[in-house]
Amino acid sequence: MRTHEKHDEIKKAVIYCRVSSTKQKIEGSGLESQEHRCRQYADLHGYDVEAVFPDDASGGGDFINRPGMVALLSYLDAQPGKNYVVIFDDLKRFARDTEFHIKLRREFHKRGARIECLNFKLDDSPEGKFVETIFAAQGELEREQNRRQVIQKMKARIEKGYWVFQAPIGYRYVSGRGHGKVLARDEPVASILAEALEGYACGHLQSQAEVKRFLEERPEFPKDTPTGEIRWQRIQRYLTQIIYAGFIEAPKWDVSLRRGHHEPLISLESFEKIQERLNGRAKAPARKDINEDFPLRGFVLCDDCGNPMTSCWSKGRNKHYPYYLCDTRGCASNRKSIPRDRIEDGFAEILQSLQPTRQLFTLAKGMFIDAWNMWLSEAHRSKDEITHQLHNADKQIGTLLERVLEADNAAVIKAYEAKIAKLEREKLFLSGKAAAIIPPKGRQGEFIEPALRFLANPWNLYENGNLLFKRTVLRLAFAEPLRYSLKSGYRTAKTTLPFKLLADISTLKSEMVSPTGFEPVTY
Repeated sequence: MRTHEKHDEIKKAVIYCRVSSTKQKIEGSGLESQEHRCRQYADLHGYDVEAVFPDDASGGGDFINRPGMVALLSYLDAQPGKNYVVIFDDLKRFARDTEFHIKLRREFHKRGARIECLNFKLDDSPEGKFVETIFAAQGELEREQNRRQVIQKMKARIEKGYWVFQAPIGYRYVSGRGHGKVLARDEPVASILAEALEGYACGHLQSQAEVKRFLEERPEFPKDTPTGEIRWQRIQRYLTQIIYAGFIEAPKWDVSLRRGHHEPLISLESFEKIQERLNGRAKAPARKDINEDFPLRGFVLCDDCGNPMTSCWSKGRNKHYPYYLCDTRGCASNRKSIPRDRIEDGFAEILQSLQPTRQLFTLAKGMFIDAWNMWLSEAHRSKDEITHQLHNADKQIGTLLERVLEADNAAVIKAYEAKIAKLEREKLFLSGKAAAIIPPKGRQGEFIEPALRFLANPWNLYENGNLLFKRTVLRLAFAEPLRYSLKSGYRTAKTTLPFKLLADISTLKSEMVSPTGFEPVTY
């Protein structure tokens, strides 16, 4: 009877299979081949296989990080009365870390499970344990050597200017002749992200919240949640990754900043502006309740208290009615509703009145061209100054290198090397500025025409734009928010410099047209 019980103890078996990556699972059929060999082994020894536990992750050496191994141990815990044989294809599948190998052996021993391996006979004698430990240590050595080799190859590739990690949003890997795998723009995502980054750099998108909303409104742009939301951490990552400016670095591997072989989404100058804005005074998040129904919410102020007006829909007998109102306690206009049409029609008159006559527009166009030429001359002078700074940086680096060779103190050498690295980084930024400061010939129209189009008819752009565009027009046309009085309507608007100059010229020449009854200016 005792012999039969002993036979029952070894009859039940489970199989554990593992590959170190999902790619090996999909492309190499590793799990299936391991299971097949283990089942053959079980049939040969008369074992009845009850379950198979696969893993397609390494777990970093720790078996607790492997879902399949955790499930196997839980399976054994759920059936404490049975003594199982756990079958492995290879001892390296068990654990490629000596410490975790011993711990895992102990976990199986506590559960009364016996381990059998196809390529290694486990023996609990002192000699057997010694040999097993040597084999486990050999597996750990191979794992660390493979890891070191992979890191060396990745580091060497980054040093040559190639990105080796997961492709950032906006890029994808393509095969380039003579380059191997290299990042390339992933359209239309790349263009959408570039527009968002440039918008934040120049101030059209004033806060990270507006960047977030801009990207979430684009159906083609990847989202983090099923509801179409992008997490704040990802927005921060988009704004701070220098890879979008065409540079790469790997500080954890001591690879300093260098120009990459991929096409940038934005210029280095725009990236610097983004960092300056991020490190400057934080702006309040854009209100989520500003929507297409009330585009002036937050921009029109109550004239009695100076606070932004809010808005609401009021339910009537048969339909809803839109209103703007002041919601400030103690204000004389508190909760006194103003029909939306009155607020927005009055604003339309103000914005339409900014449109210049044809003569003024022609004059403004000439002023823009003169300003462009002046700016171009200044850009050439700035480039000469940057070139001079680059020359000085080269001289400083040369001097520091000589000092490194002469120094015999490790701390001093380290300080010199840090200064050299800082100067090399400055040189990269200066080179990027020098290359981008003067636009290519023929770009004058590309820079001036959007400004002239806005100046010619801001109302047309506002009326036909989406909410984000409307908010941009407000910031470009008005120096500060508009004030509205319940009794007298809008106060005198303070416009931005271009419109102010045109208004001053118009006053001198009495040539500003009436806001109604004219054809849109064309050019």
